[in-house]
Amino acid sequence: MSAASRNSSLIAGALLTGLFVAIALIAPYWTPFDPRALSIVDKLQAPNAHHWFGTDQLGRDVLSMIMAGARTSVGVAALSVAIGLLGVPLGLLAAARRGAIDELVTRGNDLVFAFPALLLAILMTAVLGPGALNAIIAIGIFNIPVFARVTRAGALQLWTRDYALAARVAGKGPWRISREHLLPNLAGLLIVQGALQFSLGVLAEAGLSYVGLSAQPPTPSWGRMLNEAQTLTALAPFLALFPGFAILLLVLGLNLLGEGIRRRTGPPS
Repeated sequence: MSAASRNSSLIAGALLTGLFVAIALIAPYWTPFDPRALSIVDKLQAPNAHHWFGTDQLGRDVLSMIMAGARTSVGVAALSVAIGLLGVPLGLLAAARRGAIDELVTRGNDLVFAFPALLLAILMTAVLGPGALNAIIAIGIFNIPVFARVTRAGALQLWTRDYALAARVAGKGPWRISREHLLPNLAGLLIVQGALQFSLGVLAEAGLSYVGLSAQPPTPSWGRMLNEAQTLTALAPFLALFPGFAILLLVLGLNLLGEGIRRRTGPPS
């Protein structure tokens, strides 16, 4: 496999992901129109030179709403991944100590994995109340055992490597070995998993906002845009098309990015 072929996924994923991250960063400061401004006289306009993606049933500019919605989706997904990284030290601890601690971490992971991720997020946000912050907490809590399991599995393999054994013979403790020798070698694996969880976080946030449990009006959200468009599909299909494509392209970009990093950091095929 050529270097260009190996890097194609990485480049495409980085471009798509970078585009949406840039939009999310720009949206709080500039959009073509105010995404919250209502203009009934302009409602349900098809895409045109003035409103590139058309307007919704309340006259809001769809392109501006998608740009503002990118901030919600990217922000919720990114913060939920950050919460999930709390599973990394748990996984390192389980692999280093084994015994009762390993069993406790493993059984805790199994308990969380017994529930589908989206169902667990819906349950938690229904209990905590709707809102972007509660969506972040709900998705992030599910991410913790994911990172713990991936870290534990990778660390168990690395503990058999010569450099880990040499560090132990040199008198270094398990936690120091984990921090100084194992974690740097797990970085590529964790980055790939982070990209995957990021994409799942985007889908989870869209699902939660679709049922009204994530960001609340008037904050734009891709999932709620899809919900509001479902009764207008025959009249204005673009209302569902554009936010749906935004979700598709961001998730595709994140998965391509993760695959590209996996190919770059993994053994050559």
